[in-house]
Amino acid sequence: MSEIEEQQTPQIYLITPSAFDLASFSTQLASLLDIHEIACLRLSLASTDERDISLAADSLRDICHARDVAMVIENHYRLVETHGLDGVHLPDSTRQVREVRKALGPDAIVGTYCGASRHAGMTAGEIGADYISFGPVVASSLGDGKTAPFDLFEWWSETVEVPVVAEGNVTPEMATTLAPVVDFFGLGAEIWGADNPDTMLGDYIKRIS
Repeated sequence: MSEIEEQQTPQIYLITPSAFDLASFSTQLASLLDIHEIACLRLSLASTDERDISLAADSLRDICHARDVAMVIENHYRLVETHGLDGVHLPDSTRQVREVRKALGPDAIVGTYCGASRHAGMTAGEIGADYISFGPVVASSLGDGKTAPFDLFEWWSETVEVPVVAEGNVTPEMATTLAPVVDFFGLGAEIWGADNPDTMLGDYIKRIS
Protein backbone atom coordinates (compact mmCIF):
# COMPACT_ATOMS: atom_id res chain seq x y z
CA MET A 1 0.00 0.00 0.00
CA SER A 2 1.31 3.44 -0.93
CA GLU A 3 1.99 5.83 1.93
CA ILE A 4 2.60 9.55 2.17
CA GLU A 5 6.37 9.88 2.22
CA GLU A 6 8.92 12.31 0.86
CA GLN A 7 9.63 12.09 -2.87
CA GLN A 8 12.28 13.71 -5.05
CA THR A 9 9.75 14.40 -7.79
CA PRO A 10 6.39 15.79 -6.62
CA GLN A 11 3.48 13.38 -6.73
CA ILE A 12 -0.22 13.94 -7.16
CA TYR A 13 -2.51 13.94 -4.15
CA LEU A 14 -5.99 13.91 -5.65
CA ILE A 15 -8.96 15.47 -3.83
CA THR A 16 -12.54 14.46 -4.66
CA PRO A 17 -15.24 17.02 -5.38
CA SER A 18 -17.34 18.04 -2.37
CA ALA A 19 -20.38 16.41 -3.98
CA PHE A 20 -20.72 13.85 -6.76
CA ASP A 21 -22.82 11.03 -8.14
CA LEU A 22 -21.10 7.96 -6.76
CA ALA A 23 -21.68 5.67 -9.73
CA SER A 24 -20.44 8.07 -12.40
CA PHE A 25 -17.58 9.42 -10.28
CA SER A 26 -16.38 5.91 -9.45
CA THR A 27 -16.19 5.12 -13.15
CA GLN A 28 -14.38 8.39 -13.86
CA LEU A 29 -11.91 7.85 -11.04
CA ALA A 30 -11.12 4.28 -12.05
CA SER A 31 -10.42 5.42 -15.61
CA LEU A 32 -8.18 8.25 -14.42
CA LEU A 33 -6.19 6.01 -12.07
CA ASP A 34 -5.68 3.48 -14.86
CA ILE A 35 -4.02 6.21 -16.92
CA HIS A 36 -2.09 8.25 -14.36
CA GLU A 37 0.02 7.42 -11.32
CA ILE A 38 -1.46 8.95 -8.16
CA ALA A 39 -0.02 8.79 -4.65
CA CYS A 40 -3.18 9.35 -2.63
CA LEU A 41 -6.88 10.17 -2.87
CA ARG A 42 -8.69 12.31 -0.31
CA LEU A 43 -12.42 11.79 0.12
CA SER A 44 -13.63 15.33 0.78
CA LEU A 45 -17.42 15.27 0.84
CA ALA A 46 -19.40 18.22 2.18
CA SER A 47 -22.25 15.89 3.16
CA THR A 48 -22.79 15.09 6.82
CA ASP A 49 -24.88 12.02 6.01
CA GLU A 50 -22.88 9.09 7.39
CA ARG A 51 -24.52 6.66 4.97
CA ASP A 52 -23.47 8.72 1.93
CA ILE A 53 -19.94 9.11 3.27
CA SER A 54 -19.67 5.41 4.10
CA LEU A 55 -20.89 4.28 0.68
CA ALA A 56 -18.42 6.61 -1.03
CA ALA A 57 -15.60 5.49 1.25
CA ASP A 58 -16.17 1.81 0.47
CA SER A 59 -16.53 2.29 -3.27
CA LEU A 60 -13.55 4.60 -3.75
CA ARG A 61 -11.37 2.59 -1.37
CA ASP A 62 -11.81 -0.52 -3.52
CA ILE A 63 -10.88 1.44 -6.63
CA CYS A 64 -7.81 2.99 -4.98
CA HIS A 65 -6.50 -0.09 -3.24
CA ALA A 66 -6.85 -2.19 -6.37
CA ARG A 67 -4.38 0.23 -7.94
CA ASP A 68 -2.07 0.60 -4.93
CA VAL A 69 -3.25 4.14 -4.21
CA ALA A 70 -3.60 5.27 -0.60
CA MET A 71 -6.91 6.78 0.47
CA VAL A 72 -7.60 9.20 3.30
CA ILE A 73 -10.82 10.81 4.43
CA GLU A 74 -11.29 14.42 5.42
CA ASN A 75 -12.35 15.02 9.02
CA HIS A 76 -14.11 11.76 9.81
CA TYR A 77 -11.24 9.89 11.42
CA ARG A 78 -13.57 7.52 13.28
CA LEU A 79 -14.47 5.99 9.91
CA VAL A 80 -10.87 5.17 8.99
CA GLU A 81 -10.64 1.76 10.63
CA THR A 82 -14.27 0.87 9.96
CA HIS A 83 -13.84 1.31 6.22
CA GLY A 84 -10.27 0.13 5.84
CA LEU A 85 -8.90 3.54 4.86
CA ASP A 86 -5.28 4.57 5.13
CA GLY A 87 -5.75 7.69 7.20
CA VAL A 88 -7.29 11.09 7.64
CA HIS A 89 -6.81 14.68 6.51
CA LEU A 90 -7.58 17.33 9.13
CA PRO A 91 -8.51 20.78 7.77
CA ASP A 92 -8.01 22.63 11.04
CA SER A 93 -4.26 22.82 11.56
CA THR A 94 -3.01 21.41 14.85
CA ARG A 95 -6.28 21.17 16.79
CA GLN A 96 -6.84 17.42 16.52
CA VAL A 97 -3.52 15.96 15.42
CA ARG A 98 -2.48 14.59 18.80
CA GLU A 99 -5.92 13.13 19.54
CA VAL A 100 -6.26 11.54 16.11
CA ARG A 101 -2.76 10.09 16.14
CA LYS A 102 -3.51 8.44 19.48
CA ALA A 103 -6.82 7.07 18.18
CA LEU A 104 -5.50 5.71 14.87
CA GLY A 105 -2.06 4.54 15.94
CA PRO A 106 1.37 4.99 14.38
CA ASP A 107 0.69 3.34 11.02
CA ALA A 108 -2.21 5.51 9.85
CA ILE A 109 -1.64 8.58 7.68
CA VAL A 110 -2.49 11.76 9.58
CA GLY A 111 -2.15 14.96 7.61
CA THR A 112 -3.33 18.48 8.28
CA TYR A 113 -3.94 21.77 6.48
CA CYS A 114 -2.07 24.71 7.97
CA GLY A 115 -2.99 27.58 5.65
CA ALA A 116 0.09 29.75 5.28
CA SER A 117 1.30 29.38 8.86
CA ARG A 118 4.87 28.15 9.27
CA HIS A 119 4.35 27.92 13.02
CA ALA A 120 1.20 25.79 12.69
CA GLY A 121 2.97 23.50 10.26
CA MET A 122 5.96 23.00 12.52
CA THR A 123 3.74 22.36 15.53
CA ALA A 124 1.65 19.82 13.62
CA GLY A 125 4.76 17.98 12.49
CA GLU A 126 6.14 17.88 16.01
CA ILE A 127 2.97 16.34 17.46
CA GLY A 128 2.52 13.60 14.90
CA ALA A 129 1.38 14.78 11.47
CA ASP A 130 2.76 12.76 8.54
CA TYR A 131 2.40 15.64 6.11
CA ILE A 132 1.57 19.33 6.17
CA SER A 133 -0.60 21.04 3.59
CA PHE A 134 -0.17 24.74 2.82
CA GLY A 135 -2.37 26.89 0.59
CA PRO A 136 -4.02 28.34 -1.29
CA VAL A 137 -1.11 29.10 -3.56
CA VAL A 138 -3.08 31.56 -5.71
CA ALA A 139 -5.62 33.97 -4.26
CA SER A 140 -9.30 33.37 -4.93
CA SER A 141 -12.27 35.73 -4.79
CA LEU A 142 -13.89 33.18 -2.47
CA GLY A 143 -11.09 33.39 0.11
CA ASP A 144 -9.61 36.07 2.34
CA GLY A 145 -6.81 36.92 -0.06
CA LYS A 146 -4.08 35.17 1.93
CA THR A 147 -1.83 32.74 0.08
CA ALA A 148 1.01 30.39 0.92
CA PRO A 149 4.02 32.00 -0.81
CA PHE A 150 6.83 30.29 -2.66
CA ASP A 151 9.34 31.13 0.06
CA LEU A 152 7.28 29.22 2.65
CA PHE A 153 7.52 26.04 0.59
CA GLU A 154 11.18 26.72 -0.19
CA TRP A 155 12.04 27.21 3.49
CA TRP A 156 10.07 24.10 4.46
CA SER A 157 11.74 21.90 1.87
CA GLU A 158 15.20 23.05 3.00
CA THR A 159 14.55 22.89 6.75
CA VAL A 160 11.86 20.33 7.65
CA GLU A 161 11.75 16.61 6.84
CA VAL A 162 7.94 16.29 7.09
CA PRO A 163 6.53 16.14 3.52
CA VAL A 164 4.67 19.20 2.32
CA VAL A 165 1.59 19.43 0.08
CA ALA A 166 0.68 22.50 -1.98
CA GLU A 167 -3.06 22.84 -2.51
CA GLY A 168 -5.69 25.43 -3.31
CA ASN A 169 -5.95 27.12 -6.72
CA VAL A 170 -2.87 25.39 -8.07
CA THR A 171 -2.66 26.72 -11.60
CA PRO A 172 -0.53 24.80 -14.11
CA GLU A 173 1.95 27.67 -14.10
CA MET A 174 2.18 27.66 -10.30
CA ALA A 175 2.69 23.90 -10.32
CA THR A 176 5.73 24.40 -12.54
CA THR A 177 7.06 27.09 -10.19
CA LEU A 178 6.53 25.08 -7.00
CA ALA A 179 7.64 21.68 -8.30
CA PRO A 180 11.23 21.98 -6.99
CA VAL A 181 10.09 22.75 -3.42
CA VAL A 182 7.05 20.54 -2.70
CA ASP A 183 6.49 16.82 -2.25
CA PHE A 184 2.85 16.64 -3.35
CA PHE A 185 0.32 18.71 -5.23
CA GLY A 186 -3.22 18.56 -3.86
CA LEU A 187 -5.45 18.84 -6.91
CA GLY A 188 -9.23 18.82 -6.85
CA ALA A 189 -11.32 21.40 -8.65
CA GLU A 190 -8.36 22.05 -10.95
CA ILE A 191 -8.90 18.54 -12.37
CA TRP A 192 -12.60 17.79 -11.96
CA GLY A 193 -13.66 21.17 -13.32
CA ALA A 194 -11.86 20.60 -16.61
CA ASP A 195 -13.62 19.44 -19.78
CA ASN A 196 -11.31 16.43 -19.83
CA PRO A 197 -9.92 15.59 -16.35
CA ASP A 198 -7.59 12.91 -17.75
CA THR A 199 -5.94 15.37 -20.12
CA MET A 200 -5.75 18.11 -17.51
CA LEU A 201 -4.09 15.82 -14.97
CA GLY A 202 -1.66 14.64 -17.62
CA ASP A 203 -0.65 18.25 -18.23
CA TYR A 204 0.05 18.80 -14.54
CA ILE A 205 2.13 15.64 -14.33
CA LYS A 206 4.24 16.71 -17.31
CA ARG A 207 4.83 20.10 -15.73
CA ILE A 208 6.09 18.72 -12.42
CA SER A 209 8.09 15.79 -13.72
